[in-house]
Amino acid sequence: MKPTPLSLRKKLALELWRQKENIVREEHPLKQLFWECTLRCDLKCRHCGSDCKMQSESKDMPKDDFLHVLDSIAAKTDPHKVFVIISGGEPLMRRDIEECGRAIYEKGFPWGMVTNALHLTPQRWQGLLQAGIHTMTISLDGLEEDHNWMRGNEQSFQMVSQAIDMLVRTEGFVFDIVTCVNRRNYPKLDDIKEFLISKGVKRWRLFTIFPVGRAALDPDMRLTNEEFRGVFDYIKKVREEGRIRADYGCEGFLGNYEGEVRSRLFSCQAGVTVGSVMSDGSIAACASIRADYNQGNIYEDDFMEVWENRYHPYRNREWMKKDECAQCKYFRYCRGNGMHLRDGDGKLLLCHLHRLQETD
Repeated sequence: MKPTPLSLRKKLALELWRQKENIVREEHPLKQLFWECTLRCDLKCRHCGSDCKMQSESKDMPKDDFLHVLDSIAAKTDPHKVFVIISGGEPLMRRDIEECGRAIYEKGFPWGMVTNALHLTPQRWQGLLQAGIHTMTISLDGLEEDHNWMRGNEQSFQMVSQAIDMLVRTEGFVFDIVTCVNRRNYPKLDDIKEFLISKGVKRWRLFTIFPVGRAALDPDMRLTNEEFRGVFDYIKKVREEGRIRADYGCEGFLGNYEGEVRSRLFSCQAGVTVGSVMSDGSIAACASIRADYNQGNIYEDDFMEVWENRYHPYRNREWMKKDECAQCKYFRYCRGNGMHLRDGDGKLLLCHLHRLQETD
């Protein structure tokens, strides 16, 4: 399938966006900081790009080690403008996660969490609220049978459903539900949508599989080309309905779907406005990046010194202009796709635009 040329209006929007993003790359203000607080996880999800286990060989990072990073940041920038996102593994595997959140909040940093909700009991939810949690992202990959199949746990859907009810009842609390679209749940997206709307959910984020981790070899995870395009047509339709705000995930330049399936145009913010501290102390960017593009380690380097003076592979993407990207006329907008879609040798694992143009 040949790509449909971009409309003049879309080209103008992308050019303005590109100019704005050039300024952001030059200034690289730290806006989000992921903390991979543990590698332990109580589920074994079919699509997971990590290597998380119930009992990880790696110990959880001590709370105080991460708080030293926040001190480094607060010395150079306003902590109220840097959002800390606690991730894992599964953060709720840590018994002290409420204490961690409270300490982050007391240092002036707003914070949120990404969780599978298996241990999000009413008691823990109240503890998180008292610790100042601002936002939460919870995964839901289908109704009961499909979600539990995906997550490998018969209690998972029930706990997610209960968690959604608690979050909806908390007035003013901002959260979203994220769904991994796969071959099994693709025909049932409407069922998921109606379930979320019936629960009172306002924000729904959908993403597709990229070939890393367990998903790389699982045929049930990989959509056909027709289904892949169908995801974007579906999101566009849901956005037009206006009953729930649906967004595609932040990855991938989508050609003519840009501006129609998410609330901003594509740009990979890894290492530009997004940093991370991994469980072993590595200073990295987006927590989805599994290849080694680490820029230092908190046990050897000052985080803000690294942030200000390194991250060159993230901020100047010209090195990506090779292989299938070398002659692509959309590279000026895409800049080589997301960093999490590059392997350790810099090879692109997935081009969304090419995938949209392929036929089965």
